[in-house]
Amino acid sequence: MRRTVLLLTVPPILAAQTVLLWALVGPVWTLLMTPLVALTVFGWFALGRNWRSWRYAERADDLLISRGVLWREMTVVPYGRMQLVEVTSGPLERRYGLARLQLHTAAAATDAAIPGLVPEEAERLRDRLTELGEARSAGL
Repeated sequence: MRRTVLLLTVPPILAAQTVLLWALVGPVWTLLMTPLVALTVFGWFALGRNWRSWRYAERADDLLISRGVLWREMTVVPYGRMQLVEVTSGPLERRYGLARLQLHTAAAATDAAIPGLVPEEAERLRDRLTELGEARSAGL
C-alpha cells in the first residue's frame, strides 16, 4: 500500500520538476533530479524492509510489539493495562484488504498499533485481547 502511495506521488512530482528545469535552465540541470530518483528507488526497498520488521507476539501476560530496521523499538503492553482495543481501516487500507489494530492504555506513551493486518486477523486479535484484558480485571 505504501509503495503504491510512493509511486503515485513521487514520480509525477519528479517528472514535473524535470520538465520545469529543462524548460527554465536547460537540459544539463535536469541531472539534479538524479539523486531524487535514486532516493525514490531506495524508498521502494526501504518500505519493504520496514514492513518486514513488524512483529507481534501474544504472551502469557502481555502483548509484545517490535518494529524498526535501524532504530528498533519494542513495546510491551500488559493485558491488564489495556483500556480500549480498536480495529481501524482507512480507504486506502480497505482497498488493499488491510486493517490496523490500535491499543489504548491509561498512559498515552504506551499506546501501540499493529498496522497491515488482514481484517479477519485484526478482529480475532481484538477479540482475544479484549477477553484477556477482562480476565485480568482491566479497564476494558
